[in-house]
Amino acid sequence: MARMIAAAVAVLVVYAGISASAQEQQAPSGNAEGGKTLFKADGCWECHGTVGQGGGFSGPRIGPMELPYESFLMQLRTPRENMPPYEAAVLSNGDATNIYAFLKAIPKPPDPSSIAILH
Repeated sequence: MARMIAAAVAVLVVYAGISASAQEQQAPSGNAEGGKTLFKADGCWECHGTVGQGGGFSGPRIGPMELPYESFLMQLRTPRENMPPYEAAVLSNGDATNIYAFLKAIPKPPDPSSIAILH
């Protein structure tokens, strides 16, 4: 029985990895520099911070972007919570793709254990 469970878990882990890879491959490529300009011009930074760090009572951290593109676009178009909707008439799919590319390009913060002053 334990072998069957281990095999099932292994299959699920492999499937999840393939699924995540497939989702990443489906994300359209965009222009990160153009996305950075749009992120600032369209006011995203006002709630999410200049590099998507979020914080306080403002919007959540969104950089570096970890959501698949489709989930990002759904949140953008039909947001949860207090975020205003950015419909295609306001922000084109191309512009959304560029913002997504910018958020994906933001480097991950260092691991706290790698910061000497914190030890």
